[in-house]
Amino acid sequence: MSDVMIEARDAVRSFGQTPALRGATVAVAPGEILAIMGPSGSGKSTLLHCLAGILVPDSGEIHFDGRRLDTMDEAARSALRRDRFGFVFQFGQLVPELTAEENVALPLLLGGVRRDAALRQARPWFGRLGLDGLERRRSGELSGGQAQRVALARGLVTSPKVLFADEPTGSLDSLTGEQVMDQMVGAAREHGTTVVLVTHEARVAAYADRHVMVRDGKVAALTPERVLS
Repeated sequence: MSDVMIEARDAVRSFGQTPALRGATVAVAPGEILAIMGPSGSGKSTLLHCLAGILVPDSGEIHFDGRRLDTMDEAARSALRRDRFGFVFQFGQLVPELTAEENVALPLLLGGVRRDAALRQARPWFGRLGLDGLERRRSGELSGGQAQRVALARGLVTSPKVLFADEPTGSLDSLTGEQVMDQMVGAAREHGTTVVLVTHEARVAAYADRHVMVRDGKVAALTPERVLS
């Protein structure tokens, strides 16, 4: 399959004597939104972390945009995560000492963009995500939904090729979770961003183009594979 943005091939990963992935294989097309589902402890978050270069599989291969990700050194993978990937986690993980706009600008600052330019690039996301007027607030002054939308803006501010979202609505009520998902999917569609979404909730997975299930560290398709050429 040549039209693949990111994939795992027979990925195996254990933590001590406990296996998490047992030969997981999955491919995601450019611009596709893929939901990875499964019960707690199934290996779905480990698979996401391997795809994102946070973890390296014990065996198997991870490919991104035609390159082996798993054979890169940590510095190269770190640069890839900073420049080409975006992340949204369950609890946002905002830096409490920073304002909301500084949190959004953080990936740009880490990439060497000057502060003024980084903040200018970050600010339009507040209007796009319904956060106008919250730019100078810190995380403790934001609601859960507002904080998660700030985290979403931070994940998208670098125009990443792939956005990784690990239980992005897990800490939110149903209505707020739907609002965050609407905005995440809308922004991804607008920018052509590939999304790898981990969730155990069917209502969240319904936003995806395709679902796969992880059970006992292996991947099984739930919906038909997109045709990749």
